Amino acid sequence: MKKSLGAKTILFPSPVLIVCSYDAAGVPNAMNVAWGGITCSEPPAVAVSIREQRKTYENIMLKKAFTVCIPPEEHIREADYVGMVSGATVDKFGSAKLTPVKSDLVDAPYIKEFPFVLECRLLQTVRLGSHTQFIGEILDVKAEESILNAKGFPDFEKMKAFMFDPGTSSYYRTGKFIGQAFAIGKK
Repeated sequence: MKKSLGAKTILFPSPVLIVCSYDAAGVPNAMNVAWGGITCSEPPAVAVSIREQRKTYENIMLKKAFTVCIPPEEHIREADYVGMVSGATVDKFGSAKLTPVKSDLVDAPYIKEFPFVLECRLLQTVRLGSHTQFIGEILDVKAEESILNAKGFPDFEKMKAFMFDPGTSSYYRTGKFIGQAFAIGKK
């Protein structure tokens, strides 16, 4: 029998996404965002939900651009840290010893130490209550060669990405390969 847990923000897995942006003075900022994911195939788009009180909200509204980086497990401390302090009062890149890299395509930085990044132009915002959803068109995906498979695509296990458990406010590493999508169901 299933037990009702009530209306909660629990969905598995919740990716750990680091959203990067510039402020009006060109200062880079990074924010840990758990509310996000792919929203469209054509055009390729990703959405992240951010509270209006956050520096990242202000930056994206100003620059109409952001990047989404996926941190590897070895940078869990830095990823957690950029979600704990405010970019309005702290230089997150400097404090976390992360290196901002200016995107060639959008007016936003990405994090050199993180192996995977989406460069996004703001398409639309949707006010949802406590959060505003920022929908960004993915103009490019950049990935370190070290995380690519033989076919040139990111290898999930090589990325060593981790996820957020919103029910317990914990991080977990992903598991092993268990089957090929759009094939295993044919058996």
